[in-house]
Amino acid sequence: MKYLHVLTFMAMVIFGTACNGSVEKELPKEKSSESNILPDEYPKLLRTIGHPRFGSINCGLQDKEGNLWFGTTSEGLYKYDGKSFRQFLIADGLNSNDVTSIMEDKEGNIWIGGEAGFCFFDGKTFSKISIPLPKNLPPNDNPPYSKSKWVFDIMQVKSGKIWFATIDGVFIYDGKSFTHFIVNEGAPGYVSTNNNVERMLEDKEGNIWLGGRTNTGVYRYDGKSLVHVIIEELRPIHYDPDRLNYDWAWPQLQDKNGNIWFSNWGGAYRYDGKSYTSFSEKDGLSGIVTRIIEDTRGNLWFGGDGISHFDGKSFTRFTTKDGLIDQGVWSILEDKAGNLWIGTRETGLYLYDGKTFINYTEEYKR
Repeated sequence: MKYLHVLTFMAMVIFGTACNGSVEKELPKEKSSESNILPDEYPKLLRTIGHPRFGSINCGLQDKEGNLWFGTTSEGLYKYDGKSFRQFLIADGLNSNDVTSIMEDKEGNIWIGGEAGFCFFDGKTFSKISIPLPKNLPPNDNPPYSKSKWVFDIMQVKSGKIWFATIDGVFIYDGKSFTHFIVNEGAPGYVSTNNNVERMLEDKEGNIWLGGRTNTGVYRYDGKSLVHVIIEELRPIHYDPDRLNYDWAWPQLQDKNGNIWFSNWGGAYRYDGKSYTSFSEKDGLSGIVTRIIEDTRGNLWFGGDGISHFDGKSFTRFTTKDGLIDQGVWSILEDKAGNLWIGTRETGLYLYDGKTFINYTEEYKR
């Protein structure tokens, strides 16, 4: 049963010193991007290699230069400069066409995590890096993923160190070497016995929050000790009525008021430093919550089974009637102009300008 849930998730979404065995490849000229520009009112993200009914836009960011980046399942990485989309694949230097996480560091390098581990992009070339695993690390005995190097989340903390949540556990990179950070040792794990963390968050006080689907609650690391925090169980109303309540949590963000937000398949939690308040479908959420962001006006947006907006008092749901055709949301990004970019199943990309949802994904073509 555990493997069944793993396969379902991957169908939906889805290291030593610096560069051990690093491979660099000069990128081809931008000729490929022009072939993805279609004569339409808006430029379109064009799916080229995956199946039209499989895959998601899993993550996104806006870099210091204003470019938008989107990581996908099977379609690689897309860069949007405001005029056109360019697709990067293994042939362009990526180590995998399955991208689950993306982060820009303080120097402007783009770190990309996915099925084959991670690499980083310095603006010219992709560099592939491997994490050297501890000799005493138990082998991954989950057959579908025994050879995978999945990276689920990448985060640079205030000290400049980079944290990686991977299929082999959590690792910290200080610019020279990797340190294995053990969380919930001996737990069953998700896609491997070593994988107990999928999402991470650093709060304003410097605490590191870590969460994954095989844990109860979340873990908080204050720089000295790791504390296990238990949270209230939530149960979705319509998603999986026969399943037990969900008591795990993904750390998502800390809002402007200092509250820390978490999510799972049953809804969301708000932690004010003293107590946890839960929110679910009965409060107006759409159900499953995969992503939470706060916009520049202080409003919160919840993605999962569609999109829900929270103004601090009540939730507003957006459905297909509002123009969001695919309700399976995995990624939400606010750009510097205040627009929301929403990534969904079937590699769907939508822009919400405050009034209208605009579809930026072209229909699949072979």
